[in-house]
Amino acid sequence: MSEQKLEQLKSLFQGMEKALIAYSGGVDSTLVAKLAYDVLGDRALAVTAVSPSLLPEELIDAQTQAAQIGIKHELVETHEMDNPDYTSNPINRCYFCKSELHDTLKPLALKRGYPYVVDGVNADDLQDYRPGIQAATERGARSPLAEVGVSKPEVREISRSLGLAWWDKPAQPCLSSRFPYGEAITVTKLQRVGRAEIYLRQLGYQNLRVRSLEDTAKIELPAAEITQFIQRVDLPQLVKAFQDLGFVYVTLDLEGYRSGKLNSVISN
Repeated sequence: MSEQKLEQLKSLFQGMEKALIAYSGGVDSTLVAKLAYDVLGDRALAVTAVSPSLLPEELIDAQTQAAQIGIKHELVETHEMDNPDYTSNPINRCYFCKSELHDTLKPLALKRGYPYVVDGVNADDLQDYRPGIQAATERGARSPLAEVGVSKPEVREISRSLGLAWWDKPAQPCLSSRFPYGEAITVTKLQRVGRAEIYLRQLGYQNLRVRSLEDTAKIELPAAEITQFIQRVDLPQLVKAFQDLGFVYVTLDLEGYRSGKLNSVISN
């Protein structure tokens, strides 16, 4: 099935004269960038938006992966932090983030002669609460993975079949997703959460989130790793490290990591 969808994706890009890829460096947009480059060559351009919600380490990953693919890669600054509709963190915060992104990318694409802006939204994303998808659609962006019906597991399967070393890279949505709706987002808070997650990754943990609840850091790990984490990690040292970053309290979520957990408060 994945082989058939891979051919469909290639065919989709063959129908595009040129394409600009909204490229975050995550596994989804990286696969899109790879396929766009394989089909279009120098007629494909990957563009990464740089803002406080993107960790410097994630930007380095994006640059490294783009270089390995061979695709042209550029950076643009986005200014969602200037928009109070974003920083006040309403339930549709992602709409304002993606609006800023595509209001930046679309004029750039038109100026450079790229008729298409494409992103890395996959079929599974359509099943979750993702107001940012609406913002992208309103601005004419296309989502090849979603159009072909490629799920997240299939993204990884196809990426692996193409020899992409980062096929199993953990999902890393923007840092603003670490805050419960209604808690104001600041650059300081974004950096604090980002550094805390890097600290845990340096201890050997990859699938994780550090949620920010005002002055409290809530660590989410896969449920199967919680016991080992408690036994292995120097907890007083971890608490001190987090407090040095600006947190007052440090907690561990006993339910375990679950993507999109903060969306559970939204009534459907």
